[in-house]
Amino acid sequence: MIRRSRPKAATISLVPRTPEGPRAAEDVRRPRLGPALFIISLAQLMVVLDATIVNVALPHIQTALSLGSSALEWVVTAYSLAFGGLLLLGGRTGDILGRRRVFIGGISLFTVSSLAGGFATHSWWLLACRGLQGMGAAFAAPTALALINTTFPAGAPRNKATGVYAAMSGAGGAVGLLAGGVLTTYLSWRWVLFVNVPMGLLIVLVAPHVLQESARRRARFDLPGALTATFGISLLVYGLSHASADQTGKSHWGDTVTLFSLTAGVLLLLAFVVLERFTEDGLLPLRAFHDRNRVAAYLIMLCFGAAMFGMFFFVTIYMQAVWSYSPLRTGLAYLPLSLGMAVLSGVTARLVGFTNPRVLLLIGPAFAAGGMFWMSRLTDHSHYAGGLLGPMTVTTVGFGLTFVPLTLAATSGFRDEEAGIGAGLLNTSQQIGGSIGLGVLGTIAWSRVSSSVKEQLHRMPGRATGPHHGPLPAAVRNHALAEGFARGLTIGAAVLAVAFAVSLVAVRMGPPQAGTPLAEGRDSAGQSG
Repeated sequence: MIRRSRPKAATISLVPRTPEGPRAAEDVRRPRLGPALFIISLAQLMVVLDATIVNVALPHIQTALSLGSSALEWVVTAYSLAFGGLLLLGGRTGDILGRRRVFIGGISLFTVSSLAGGFATHSWWLLACRGLQGMGAAFAAPTALALINTTFPAGAPRNKATGVYAAMSGAGGAVGLLAGGVLTTYLSWRWVLFVNVPMGLLIVLVAPHVLQESARRRARFDLPGALTATFGISLLVYGLSHASADQTGKSHWGDTVTLFSLTAGVLLLLAFVVLERFTEDGLLPLRAFHDRNRVAAYLIMLCFGAAMFGMFFFVTIYMQAVWSYSPLRTGLAYLPLSLGMAVLSGVTARLVGFTNPRVLLLIGPAFAAGGMFWMSRLTDHSHYAGGLLGPMTVTTVGFGLTFVPLTLAATSGFRDEEAGIGAGLLNTSQQIGGSIGLGVLGTIAWSRVSSSVKEQLHRMPGRATGPHHGPLPAAVRNHALAEGFARGLTIGAAVLAVAFAVSLVAVRMGPPQAGTPLAEGRDSAGQSG
C-alpha cells in the first residue's frame, strides 16, 4: 500500500521561508522555540495591556496625585502618543541595528520607566514616565513581531507563534482591564505600573539566551524620514485624541489645537511620503504597499483598532456608571473575551495551515460586526447575561478568527532584513485606528448622551427650561449613557462592516504558500503590485 503524502499547502505559512531552508532552521532553532515564544508573547502582552491597565485606576491616580481632568487624560494620552509616533522608527531601527538588541533595549526602557512611574509623587513625574513607557513599547512591539519571522521556521511553528502573538494583541486590552481592577482593588494603583517590573526583568535576562540576533545592516539612517514620520503620526494621534467630545457632549473638532494638530500631522506625513519616494534606503520603502493583501490588512487593522478601542471605552464606563460595577467586577466581566481570544487564536493558527486565509478574513469581520451590532442594543435595563455576554462572545469569535491571518498577511512577502517594516506598519495601523475610535466614536457617543439628557429633562413635568444645575437624576443619567454608548457601538459595528467590505473587495489570497520577496514588488497571489 502506497501512503500518499499531504499537500505542501497544509504546512506552509504565508510568510517567506528563511534563507537556510525550513529543515536547517528547524534543526538549529527548535530547542529554543518554546522559550522564545514565551518571551516574545510576554513582551507583547506587556505592551498591549499597558494601554488599558491604568484606565481602571484613573480615579485613584487622580485622588493620590491631585490631578485635574486635563492632566488625568494625559496619563493615557502620553503613552499612546509616544507609542504610536515611534512605531515605524522602532521597527526600522531593529532592521538596521539588530532586532534582539533593539527589542531588549525597548523592554529595558519600558521596565525602568514603569518602576519610576510607580513611585511618582507629582503629575509631571507620572506623565514623563508614561511617555517613556510608550517609547520603549514602540521599539519592543515591532521587533517582537519581526523576531517571530526570523526565529521560527516557516509553516506550523511560525503559524503557532503568530497565533500566540495575535492572541496577546487582541486580548491584551481586556487583560489590562482585568489586571487593573484586581491590582487597584487589592493592592494600590501604583501596582498597575510595578507589575511590569518582574515581567520586564525576566524578558531582559532570558531573551539573550533564547533569541537569535539578526545581522546588522550597512544602511544609512533615514533621519528626515524618521522626523517627519514620528512627528506626523504623533500630531495625528494627538489631534484625534484631543478632538473627542467630553462627558458634557462638547466636541473639540473645531478647536485651534485640534485643527492645527491634524493639519500639521497630515502635511508631515505627506512630506514623509515624498521623501521616501526619493530615498533609496528609507525608513519605509514605498514598495511595501505594492502588495494589495498587505494594504488590505493594514486597512482592516485600522478598522478593528477603532472598533475595539471604542468598545472597551464604552462598555467599561457603561458597566461602572449604569450597573455600578466595581473595578474588579468590571475586569472580570471581560474574562470571556480574554479567554476566548486566547483559545480561538490558537485554533486559527492551525486553520491557516490548510484553509484559504481569505475565508477567515471574511468570516471574522462578519462575526465581529454582527456581535458589536448586537451589543449596541444595550439599554439602561439590560443585564450582563443577556445584554453583554452573548454579543461579547460573538464579537470575540470575530476577533479570534481575524487577527492571525491578518498578522500573517501584513508581514508576508518581506525579506528577513525588512521584517520590521511590516510589523511597524501593522502596530501603527492599530494605534491610529484606536485613536480614531476614541476620537470619532467618542464624539458621536457623548453628543448623543448630551442630547438625550436635554430631551428627558424637557419632557419632565414642571421642569423649567434652561440649563440644568446640580446632579442629574440616576434614571436620566443611565438612560442617556445607554443611548449614547449604543450609538457609538452602532458606528463601531459599521466600521467593522467596512473591514468586511475591504476583505471582500481587496484580499486576493489563495491557499497558503510561500511569500514573495518584497524587493520583487509582487503580491502573495502572484500578481503585480
